[in-house]
Amino acid sequence: MNLNQVTVPVRDMDEATLFYRKLGFTQIVYTPHYARFECPDGGATFSLTLDPSDYTNGAVIYFEHRNLDEWVVALKEKGIRFDQDPADQKYLWREAVLKDPSGNKIKLYWAGENRVNPPWRAEIND
Repeated sequence: MNLNQVTVPVRDMDEATLFYRKLGFTQIVYTPHYARFECPDGGATFSLTLDPSDYTNGAVIYFEHRNLDEWVVALKEKGIRFDQDPADQKYLWREAVLKDPSGNKIKLYWAGENRVNPPWRAEIND
């Protein structure tokens, strides 16, 4: 089994698709109400769905990049604003935090081996 994609709501499709292309993703589907992107590495995809209602989305979108600090600098040069610059976290990840134009929270991070094998890893299967 593998995760196919996650779809997040956006209020303005054109503004959102421009934002995610600035982050470096390749847009592979576009309609006025739906867009899909491919990540540059690994073949993962994610999508956007138009939702002009007054929603609150508590999900956090994580995108991993080995050269996190350099990526953040390059994005700032493109006009992307961050709520938090890259910082080491107690759970052994380095993260930067921003929001997309619809207010969806995004964390850009690098965790290396700790992403799937942290010191406190547990394997629970039923």
